[in-house]
Amino acid sequence: MVRISKYLIIVVFLFPWLIGFCMFLLGPILASLYLSFTDYDILRTPLWVGIDNYLLLALDPVFWISLKVTLIYAFITLPVSVIVGIALAVLLNNKIRFLSIYRTCCYLPSIVPLVASSIVWLWIFRGDEGGLFNNFLGKLGVQGPLWFSDEKWALVPLIIMSLWSLGNSVLIYLAGLQGIPKSLYEASEIDGAGFWHKLFYITIPMLMPTILFNVIIGIITVFQYFVPAYVMTSGGPQYATTFYSLYAYQNAFEDFKFGYASCMAWILFLIVMFFTWLAFKGLSGRVFYQGK
Repeated sequence: MVRISKYLIIVVFLFPWLIGFCMFLLGPILASLYLSFTDYDILRTPLWVGIDNYLLLALDPVFWISLKVTLIYAFITLPVSVIVGIALAVLLNNKIRFLSIYRTCCYLPSIVPLVASSIVWLWIFRGDEGGLFNNFLGKLGVQGPLWFSDEKWALVPLIIMSLWSLGNSVLIYLAGLQGIPKSLYEASEIDGAGFWHKLFYITIPMLMPTILFNVIIGIITVFQYFVPAYVMTSGGPQYATTFYSLYAYQNAFEDFKFGYASCMAWILFLIVMFFTWLAFKGLSGRVFYQGK
C-alpha cells in the first residue's frame, strides 16, 4: 500500500509535465511525421501523397545546395570553434589580473539576442563605404569585397560571427579544465614537461568528455542555423547562404508547403543523428572519465 502511494505521488507530480510534453513536443513531432507524407498548405485538409515529398526532395536542386552550404559551414566552424574555444578556456584558466573582466567579455556575446547581433554584423560587413570592416581595409589601401553581394564571400561573415559567440562552449571548457587534478600537472613538471606536453598529454585527454559534449551540441546547432542567415542575407546571393533550416522555413512559411517542409525536417533529423553517431564513434574511444 505504501509503495502504491509512492508511485501515485510520483505520477501526480509528473502529470503536469506529461501534459506539456504531449501537447507541445510529442504531439507536434507526430503531426510533422504525418504531414511529411501529405500535401498540406494550411488552407485545406492534408492530402495523403505517400513518399512523393521525399522523392521530390531528392530531385530538388535547391535542397542539395542548402545541404552543401550547411555542410561547408559545419565542417569549417565546428573544428575551428573547438580549437578556439579550448585556446580561450586555457588562457582564461590562468590566474591573471582582471580575469573576471576577461571572462565576462568572452561570455557576453553569447547572451546578446541573435537578431540584434546579426544586425550589428550586417553593419560591420556592409559592402559600401558605410561598412566598418571595409572602411578599415580602405584605410590600409585594400579594396574590400562586397561581402553580402558576392557568392564567394557571403558565407565568410556568418562564419566569423559564429566564432564571436563562443562564450557558452568556452564556459563549459573552462569548467572542464578546473576539474582536472592539479597533481597531474605538478607531477609532469617534476618530469620536466613543458606547456605543449602538458596540453597534449594531460589537458586535452582529460578534457575529452567536455570536447565530445561540445561537439555534439555544435552538430545540433550548426544544422539548425537560421537566424543570422535570415536576417543578414535571406539566403542570397544566388543561394550562397541558403542554409538547410532557412530553406525549410521558406517552404513552410513563405510558400506554405508544410508537407514538404515537414519532410525536410525529418531528413534533417536523420542527418543530425548520423553525424552525432559519427562523433560518438570517432571520439568515444578517446574519452577518459575520472574514476574509471
